[in-house]
Amino acid sequence: MPPAPVLRATLEYDGGRYRGWQAQVNARTVQGELVRACREALGVDVKVNGAGRTDAGVHAFAQVASLHGASVVATDLGKLRQDLNDRLPPDIHVLRLDVAPPSFHARHSAGERIYRYRISRRRTAFGKRYVYWVKDRLDASLMQAAADLFVGRHDFGSFCENAEGHDSTLVEVAFAGRSNVGKSSLLNAMMQRRSLARTSNTPGCTRQLNVYEVRCAADLEHVARILVARG
Repeated sequence: MPPAPVLRATLEYDGGRYRGWQAQVNARTVQGELVRACREALGVDVKVNGAGRTDAGVHAFAQVASLHGASVVATDLGKLRQDLNDRLPPDIHVLRLDVAPPSFHARHSAGERIYRYRISRRRTAFGKRYVYWVKDRLDASLMQAAADLFVGRHDFGSFCENAEGHDSTLVEVAFAGRSNVGKSSLLNAMMQRRSLARTSNTPGCTRQLNVYEVRCAADLEHVARILVARG
């Protein structure tokens, strides 16, 4: 019997209305919506795996999912992508579909995962869903010094909420710290207006919107979030 066909889907979504990525019986989730859309578009049940399992309210710019059992020739991928998007809610969008090798699995084949956290230095009405508002003074240089300690291969068992549920808590962190990537132009414009461009009493952290990024291979529960909070 030939191996089941596999498609690689790249998605973006606003997670504000969902109970995270992973399908649940009595809750609306991103994976659940994608499974439903695949079933309606293809007429068969398709197994969907994600590269990572985002929590409730968490957004994704390029989540990768593998669709197992979706028998589609390459020339029909454009039509299938359109069919899926027509069936998905407006806050979930398939950016790209590709034919993948039969061995491809979004979670197990992932080489690196990138997590970005936007920290706002002021209260914002428009960006509330997309930033974490910090009232306290921040020192960016001290935060970066702390983040540098996480780079490399370390045991992050004490940072993981469910360490016993993983075969290993050793994680290779390629980068941790402040980043200029990941600011949408609209959100950045709202946060960086000229009249609010600087906070003079905040040493080393003058920008109203600060993006912190963690790049690592493993997908341990809540580790990246805790790293940013403690760093």
